[in-house]
Amino acid sequence: MSFCIAIDGPAAAGKGTISKAVAKHFGFAHLDTGLLYRATGAKTFEGLTPIEAAESLVAADLDRDDLRSGDAGQAASRVAAVPEVRAALVDFQQAFARREGGAVLDGRDIGTVICPDAEVKLYVIASDEVRAQRRHKELVEKGEDITLEDVLEDLRERDERDAARATAPLKPAEDATVIDTTEMGIEEAVAKVIALIEARRA
Repeated sequence: MSFCIAIDGPAAAGKGTISKAVAKHFGFAHLDTGLLYRATGAKTFEGLTPIEAAESLVAADLDRDDLRSGDAGQAASRVAAVPEVRAALVDFQQAFARREGGAVLDGRDIGTVICPDAEVKLYVIASDEVRAQRRHKELVEKGEDITLEDVLEDLRERDERDAARATAPLKPAEDATVIDTTEMGIEEAVAKVIALIEARRA
């Protein structure tokens, strides 16, 4: 039996951490769809066009060790604005969503485009400042030399580009439940989401 949980939201709001914890709790498969776009963006560094990169994507590309870099994040946002790239990656995501045993997908257009019929739709947000602090801490711990101000500017640029694109813009589905993690610890946020999902499954 399939059961799809769609979790959307801007970068560093907590959707990835929540998604992994929820998938583990319920024993569902998890797909960070942002990795598909990061991997596609990273492949453009090698001279491929965004469309060539998307069409040639294989599972091993998701294991690259440079996908969490700031450059890969910006590249992901750029290639995600190309309609042909999104189209090339839709089938993969939709098949994953309806796999037996349940699936959790997190991204920016899961509830609106990829899985509009998902059993649970969530939209995770947090203030720009809190998201920048989280992402800055993550990048510094990985050895990147970047200021908090630069991270904040980068996040806002991505948000604006993702929300303004013509195809699958970043926005909550009309029937999504909004979770604001600005003042939540991760344990509290995960517990809230799990309770919500359990209520829907009852």
